[in-house]
Amino acid sequence: MMQAPAKQQSLFLANEDATIAFAAKIAPLLKSGDCVLLSGDLGMGKSTFARAVIRARLDDPEMEVPSPTFTLVQVYEAETPVFHFDLYRLGDSSELVELGLDEALDEGISLIEWPEQGEGFLPSNAILLSFREEGEGRRLSLDGPQDRIKELQPAL
Repeated sequence: MMQAPAKQQSLFLANEDATIAFAAKIAPLLKSGDCVLLSGDLGMGKSTFARAVIRARLDDPEMEVPSPTFTLVQVYEAETPVFHFDLYRLGDSSELVELGLDEALDEGISLIEWPEQGEGFLPSNAILLSFREEGEGRRLSLDGPQDRIKELQPAL
């Protein structure tokens, strides 16, 4: 069956609190099998967003959520596990197999920072969140399969 074309949405995030609030709204709408690609320059809010999603999914606002910059992946056990990948230091995209990307995609929600490093190994039906600077805040563009974007619409 042919997948519906992607549809892009956009949202202005005035500050870090707005990023955290948006992550808290979208977190319960994510489901097993979702792959969320977090793209943007350093300091744009990718890690802040990922941490806030993880804390919301695990219902623990004070939870320590270390960056997986050096481990490349952190796994958070829950009813639907959350896999937080940071591909910034990935040597070769084929290493994603060794990191357990296939299992992550089958078993839970995958949040992937620096998806450009995993080109060719990431699913074509992923949800792409692109962060870019806009004035004092950030512009977040949300792109992906039309049916998933529609289901995520309440968070926007």
